Amino acid sequence: MKTLVMKFGGTSVGGAPAVTQAAAIVMEQAQAWERLVVIVSAMRGGPRERGVTDALIQGARTAASGDGQTYPALVTDLRVKHTLAVAELLADADERTALLKALDAYLDEFAVFCHSVQVLGEVTPRAMDAISSLGERMNARIVAARLRQDGLRSEAVDATELIVTDRRFQQAAPLMDLTRARTQARLLPLLEAGVVPVVTGFIGATEDGITTTLGRGGSDYSASILGAALDADEVWTWTDVDGVLTTDPRIVPDARVIPVLSYSEVGELAYFGAKVLHPKTISPVVERGIPLWVKNTFNPTCPGTRIVREPESTPGTVKAVSAIKGLSMVNVEGRGMMGVPGIAARTFAAVASQGASVLMISQASSEQSICFVIPTDAVAGVIAAIEEEMALELARRDIDRVWSMDDVVIVTAVGAGMRSTPGVAARLFGALAQKQINVVAIAQGSSECSISLVVAADQATEAVRQIHAEVINGK
Repeated sequence: MKTLVMKFGGTSVGGAPAVTQAAAIVMEQAQAWERLVVIVSAMRGGPRERGVTDALIQGARTAASGDGQTYPALVTDLRVKHTLAVAELLADADERTALLKALDAYLDEFAVFCHSVQVLGEVTPRAMDAISSLGERMNARIVAARLRQDGLRSEAVDATELIVTDRRFQQAAPLMDLTRARTQARLLPLLEAGVVPVVTGFIGATEDGITTTLGRGGSDYSASILGAALDADEVWTWTDVDGVLTTDPRIVPDARVIPVLSYSEVGELAYFGAKVLHPKTISPVVERGIPLWVKNTFNPTCPGTRIVREPESTPGTVKAVSAIKGLSMVNVEGRGMMGVPGIAARTFAAVASQGASVLMISQASSEQSICFVIPTDAVAGVIAAIEEEMALELARRDIDRVWSMDDVVIVTAVGAGMRSTPGVAARLFGALAQKQINVVAIAQGSSECSISLVVAADQATEAVRQIHAEVINGK
């Protein structure tokens, strides 16, 4: 039987008008597909409006600092927000009363959590996962109630019953075999009975039932996990843009939708700063070859972007350019490093000891320097760890110094058509040279569908615009 999994992001279910629009899309697709599963995020409004998950996290953090005033105010704000949405969405008084009672219970739970955190003076990752999961739990019940009002059989389902994860709270990873078994046992009877499950995005649970989260933006990941577990025919993720764009439209207003991308291309884009998809979204669907679509809730007639196994490209084509900000480049350099085995391994062992994520690595062929890019807030700890690990080499002057260049940005050009095509790098550097933009370091991924360039932060916007104008539009 044909199965579709659809995920709606926070802005796509961010209030009564958005939920009404999302419900209309679900109603339409329920007629076209034999089985339909819906995943929802917590409510989030426009770019200037704080989302529900942000409010929950703020309440926990302020409570941990000893603040007993902020979280009660947030409980009130969230109660008003959800009550107004329910009043606008539901006409049936009994359904409204039952739903509001359930929402009140979740908000009371939030208040109890925050009080406990305030007493303890800290919020553990496990507690934060329990607290930050409440937004999805509330919204799944709101969306399911609206679908029932519209005449569709629907039931809210917590992903804690479906997605089994490890115990890495805040960044949990799914255990796919267990997840597949639990998902099929819980959802297949509903689907066979013609019920549309509305599942909480972003969350899962350990084998013994402790709530975990998949990381911020993890509802995309939830959709692909459940799509793979159900052997879905397609996974659609609904957002507030028309698809995956050639670049950030806030930087380049004429950025356009890319009709088709491969798994590897969109994986590179997600990793290197594109905000449309969670970076881990692709991995569960790759093995089963499930097509993934990115569509716009508020412009549902737009086809969006289709993401498939094999790229559709022409030689030399660069499809998109993205940027990651807030970075620093750490340099380990010294003439005595040349030919000494294990320097790189020890360097990155020191980095790993600090839990820092390395986004890019470049090493001179002479082996006299290693440079790598990490988030700026990790720099102090990483440099201290490397200096401790390399204390003997620094004393002997085999390593001259370990230092950082702050305020840098990774600009990445992505396109499978770049593979084995001479001259692509020359076109990128030529475009940047026209505006006197200096490239500090470069790296090409082993996938051969991306080239990453490190530039100064104050030149990053112009670099993205130049590459888009000269290499993507000017191809």
